[in-house]
Amino acid sequence: MKKRDHRILNKFKKKLAKRLKRKNYSDQSKPMFQPGNLHYQIAERGRAVGFGGIGAVHTLVTGLGLDNAINENVPLLKAHVPYFESDHVLNISYNVMTGGTCLEDIDRLRDDASYADALAAERIPDPTTAGDFLRRFQAADIGRLQETLNQTRRKVWSQQPKSFFRQGIIDVDGTLAAATGECKQGMDISYQGIWGYAPLIVSLANTKETLYLVNRPGNQTSSTGAGEWIDRAIEVAADFDELWLRGDTDFSLTEHLDKWDQKVKFVLGYDARPNVVALAQQILETAWQQLERPARYEIQTEPRTRPDNVKERIVRERQYKNIRLKSEQVAEFSYQPGKCGQAYRMVVVRKNLSVEKGEQVLFDDIRYFFYLTNDTTLSAAEIVFFANERCDQENVIEQLKNGVNALRMPSDDLMSNWAYMVIAALAWNLKSWYGLMTPDKSVGHAIGRMEFKRFLHSFILIPCQILKTGRRLVFRVLTYTKHLRTFFETFDLLKRVRFG
Repeated sequence: MKKRDHRILNKFKKKLAKRLKRKNYSDQSKPMFQPGNLHYQIAERGRAVGFGGIGAVHTLVTGLGLDNAINENVPLLKAHVPYFESDHVLNISYNVMTGGTCLEDIDRLRDDASYADALAAERIPDPTTAGDFLRRFQAADIGRLQETLNQTRRKVWSQQPKSFFRQGIIDVDGTLAAATGECKQGMDISYQGIWGYAPLIVSLANTKETLYLVNRPGNQTSSTGAGEWIDRAIEVAADFDELWLRGDTDFSLTEHLDKWDQKVKFVLGYDARPNVVALAQQILETAWQQLERPARYEIQTEPRTRPDNVKERIVRERQYKNIRLKSEQVAEFSYQPGKCGQAYRMVVVRKNLSVEKGEQVLFDDIRYFFYLTNDTTLSAAEIVFFANERCDQENVIEQLKNGVNALRMPSDDLMSNWAYMVIAALAWNLKSWYGLMTPDKSVGHAIGRMEFKRFLHSFILIPCQILKTGRRLVFRVLTYTKHLRTFFETFDLLKRVRFG
């Protein structure tokens, strides 16, 4: 960052701090929001965009060589008149990155000459052309696109410190993506009675990146075809010194466990089948240990009075059936699934529950939850806590659904919707890569955990004037926020770094 920019940032920071400084106001005679003598004018020469951060993202993309790699590895067009494959992919992904939620939102970018100038482009594809491009994809093309993205992400990983590679955690889960149309090819009805698709999501817990997205008909189970994609994800993350695999009960794919045992440590939920429940019931009472869960957060000041539990009060008053947890114990035993050639460690949680109606206790109930693992270093309780942390992947899935809107299924068949899913999710991965490239690693970690909307407002939706001076394309920032210093420092790094 230039000295001039440092000076201006410090000046604006002081002004903002002064403006927001706590004051002891007297009783005011009028509200803060006042009617101003407003006028609008259109600039004759100056041009600006409201999402100036897209320039930094595009610098990251071109620096990684992602655009050239897409053109080389995903040849879908016989002629480029005028667009290349990378133009279409980046057009859809940048639409998401600038706050678009559907293909039709591309029109707002196409009609904005300043946006085209910001990308040094003469024009960008329209929504109809984008939809036609999606319909060109077949399964092999989508596979090549995902592998291209994975090759690129490893370039970002190569810039990280050695500590980054100490432990990698692969999470896997399925979800449902509803489709409102009646003519979308490949959709089906799920076990919940919802028409649509059943995507599989394989992600890296460390950075929240999606490694693979797989679209499937809505009647498929979470684990359908998952073994192949988990194998691929293990290969992508092979550079980690220690690699873990986590999944719920649907992903205890016993035919794959012996193979995975050679490559990763796994902690997978296991169904409470009668035979394993019987084994748990045979455990001696002295072998059970109390499961003490850690506090959700550390109190920094003084403990606050716990508020009344409104839900529980209503359930009691209206005499609804209520299941309350009384205690939890943990134990373990050795177990060999039928399709495995060796035994593994089965950790079991025993939950003691009280089934109540109003103030009356109907009966006590005991339920068992099982976790199959090949790890021998963690305690049984630590295995349970590690498995429970997989729930954080639900936040990634939520962001894919309602943050980047990657699971909207805007096209007319399974393949084109799968292609859109992967391309839209690229915007989510670009956020993660941007965080990884941020010089301040603590801030970068926070960016990785940000909701997509917050990232947009912090680092992308920055009003900038677009200037062409000589051979330079200048983004002149027209506002100040507390994130600008991080933004400038990250952009300077992106300009300097040479990805291998």
